[in-house]
Amino acid sequence: MQSEKERFTEVSSRLYTASQTIRILSHLNWSRDIREQFFANNCNTLPKVAYPEFDPKPTFELVKEARKLVGDSDIDQWLASIATKIEDSASMLSAVGTPDFYYFSERLYGKPTNPFVDGKTTPLELAKTFEKQINSYSSFNLGSPLPFCHFAQEIAEQMQAATIDMFGDDAPDVEIVDELSANALASPKLIRIRKTASFNDLDARQLIAHEAHIHVATSINGLKQPHLKILAAGHPGTTKTQEGLAVFSEFISGAIDLDRLQRLADRILAIQMSIDGADFLEVYDFFLTQTNNPKQAYENSRRVFRGGVLSGGAPFTKDGVYLEGFIRVNNILKVIATSGRADCLRLLFCGKLDIEDMPVLYKLEKMGLCQPATYLPPWAKDARYLLAYLMCSSFLSKMDMQQVSRHYEDLLAHIPKATL
Repeated sequence: MQSEKERFTEVSSRLYTASQTIRILSHLNWSRDIREQFFANNCNTLPKVAYPEFDPKPTFELVKEARKLVGDSDIDQWLASIATKIEDSASMLSAVGTPDFYYFSERLYGKPTNPFVDGKTTPLELAKTFEKQINSYSSFNLGSPLPFCHFAQEIAEQMQAATIDMFGDDAPDVEIVDELSANALASPKLIRIRKTASFNDLDARQLIAHEAHIHVATSINGLKQPHLKILAAGHPGTTKTQEGLAVFSEFISGAIDLDRLQRLADRILAIQMSIDGADFLEVYDFFLTQTNNPKQAYENSRRVFRGGVLSGGAPFTKDGVYLEGFIRVNNILKVIATSGRADCLRLLFCGKLDIEDMPVLYKLEKMGLCQPATYLPPWAKDARYLLAYLMCSSFLSKMDMQQVSRHYEDLLAHIPKATL
């Protein structure tokens, strides 16, 4: 008779196999021809996009076979929730170009008006706050170096050196490619960098902190799990925590800046615009105002509308998770630091997971089924600065910030504002 441990391992393996039938970003990719035609039409005609058909039945059958082994324990409930995420992913891909695509996208990634854990604030409120504050710095000299383009080859060389230093023989190759949906994309075996992309002075550090230290590390850690193969699968149920960890990695490594935060905030604002009915052209105009760069405005708009309805009302909501995930990761790390649970820190990197999975994974670790992470980002491997920062940050968050703000706003009101 199959033991409970063997059953969990078998369900995990079957769900991993089911997850491999789904390649969301590849399926939703737009070809270069679509971009060229958009600009040939003077950016005033909705792009014409066709996607390959996706048959969800094979995925459903694989998940169905896995569900036959699922029981009633909390570990089983965790596996069942992953099964639902995989099914919803397949349904979403089968509904590209229709309002149903947005229905499943919202189920998987959420939307800007969903509240944080506090039940009050939302990603949309966060994005608007960032936008307002960043705009207030427009006349302030931030002290940044003069703009300088770093090209793909230079970034690739820095990325390759960093990955070899961190992963040794497990380091992925770094390749420059002609076409890519983002400036860079990472997998455990390969990091691809778009040939036509250009980068500022912080971009290399951001990419290393984001792609290598988080996405590559958690992928490799998941692949090294002998009993829980599902931890190597980047299904949408893990995206919020994965991207949150990646943005936090940029932050704690000193690689993030206001421009990066504004780009992340703009994505949320654009998604909400589309939900409210804005079409591709209106969102393109919004991004053009923000960036003054037609090609970048197109790429930003494409991210919002890929898979969805270009006339508005049904966007792809994945890009809303970056800041939301960052807040969630920052909050749990503060609680880990202040509640004496630094033992849980390494659990975040044992594979691709959601923060809410941690109690189950801790139980699986005690059962010998979940192995410790092989690779940790530098700021977690040597956690001295991380824990010091988190403890200070946690205390500050307990202060009455409305009273503090009133005091210092009154103080600053007596200082005439200068143009700097």
